[in-house]
Amino acid sequence: MSAPFWRSLLGWGGPCCRFHPTCSDYAIQSIRIHGAWRGLIPSLKRFSRCHPWGGAGFDPVEETS
Repeated sequence: MSAPFWRSLLGWGGPCCRFHPTCSDYAIQSIRIHGAWRGLIPSLKRFSRCHPWGGAGFDPVEETS
């Protein structure tokens, strides 16, 4: 899938995302590294933490899982 598609689908956080990389960039990287199914799980976990009480900061995609 193309990056513009994912950005339109997952880019709800916009430039004010609490994490770095942004949640949409994290999902793209995770799916590229781990494939569609294995990359979806960490992406959903990240989205579930993206709320005012869910923390913030640097949270890179793990290379191996």
